[in-house]
Amino acid sequence: MSERHLEFEHPVLNEAVPAIGGEYQFSEEKRVSAEGGDILYYKGFFMIDRSCCGVGGSAYALVAGVVARWHCKTAENGRPVSLVRPVRNTSARTRITAMIKKEDPLCQVTFL
Repeated sequence: MSERHLEFEHPVLNEAVPAIGGEYQFSEEKRVSAEGGDILYYKGFFMIDRSCCGVGGSAYALVAGVVARWHCKTAENGRPVSLVRPVRNTSARTRITAMIKKEDPLCQVTFL
């Protein structure tokens, strides 16, 4: 069974996106060789400052997946779109998380 690929629209960097309790933004796009291909992920941070439960924030990384086709098309809004294979394997996720945390130990890591 072949794994499904997703069209991933690259987000704008360094632009605050409002959310219900605060805002978030991606600060860096990274493409690194691992797990038999190029892993595409984004580093960013979020800030909670409009919540009834207090304030806070954190750094994070969002792993889009393994790149199958880089910038294969352009979205209607002009942003590039790449074809990625999400990382579903638990062992691979653990290795990728460790790689990212080695660079940035305070970073939360999530996967599409």
